[in-house]
Amino acid sequence: MEAMFYESLDENGVRCNLCHHRCQIKEGKTGICGVRENRNGRLYSLVYGKIIAEHIDPIEKKPFFHFLPGSRACSIGTVGCNFRCKHCQNSEISQYPHEHKGSIIGRERTPKQIVASAQAAGCETIAYTYTEPTIFYEFGYDTAVLAQKEGIKNVFVSNGYMSTEAARRIAPYLDGINIDIKAFTDKFYKGVCGARLKPVLETIQLMKDLGIWVEVTTLIIPGLNDGDEELHDIARFVKEVGPEVPWHVTRFYPSYELVDRPRTPVETLRRARGIGMEEGLWYVYEGNVPGGGGEHTQCRGCGTMIIERHGLELIRNRMQNGKCPECGTKVDGFGM
Repeated sequence: MEAMFYESLDENGVRCNLCHHRCQIKEGKTGICGVRENRNGRLYSLVYGKIIAEHIDPIEKKPFFHFLPGSRACSIGTVGCNFRCKHCQNSEISQYPHEHKGSIIGRERTPKQIVASAQAAGCETIAYTYTEPTIFYEFGYDTAVLAQKEGIKNVFVSNGYMSTEAARRIAPYLDGINIDIKAFTDKFYKGVCGARLKPVLETIQLMKDLGIWVEVTTLIIPGLNDGDEELHDIARFVKEVGPEVPWHVTRFYPSYELVDRPRTPVETLRRARGIGMEEGLWYVYEGNVPGGGGEHTQCRGCGTMIIERHGLELIRNRMQNGKCPECGTKVDGFGM
């Protein structure tokens, strides 16, 4: 499949403009993601329709806590990623092309088949996830267009590194996006992820401006991004985007190349959640610590528990017409 968002350069080279890396790719080579190849001066997606993961998940798993709560999402992904996160929890698929000499694997699927699967399973949403959806953009775009025609919503779970052009093109078909703020320093982004912070922040603001429901996730890694100052900085930024934007502060478990770091203490998540609320965020959640109480949605007006969760399971939803049953305050979100 010929790729979108590229331009021709001298000597059969191309520049990929899909994400903020804007890779210049020589003939016969791929970009940083490992799944977009220059063939005789034309750029091709190597993962179109090659689905490596396809599952029916609760929407809360993405995580989305304010997007059709309690519903199910048909979740899909391919191999490859435009980040090289040392703590990637899906490294076996995100880094597959790099670790298997450029090999691309996946089950052949069409957009029509994905939409049909979602309909058959009673899913209200298709989630483009598991790896960065930007790198399988063409397949995601075609699927999203078809899904919208069939009344199915579309959400991205993203690192936020897509180009402005790509974000604007998908926006009419995208209903929600959860974007990681992995840290608030370029040192972290460059050293741990192979990227930069500023484009991520710009994408979050752009998605909000385009009218897409936005949630933000930060995986808290001991000793790397768990300092008070950095957490305050993240919370302040999210507040500037909008106090109604949910912030998920999530527990890290040792994985991939960061097995020397301990899992995040529960106390650290409590502190992070407290910082978020202190900075004026209306909805801050603790992730990967089921049963701790930091998963519930409380009314920002009177403090009443409106949605009760245990882990990824929605236990009780007391909303009435998208409002608190006690004081009538609106609960922000999509389809609330």
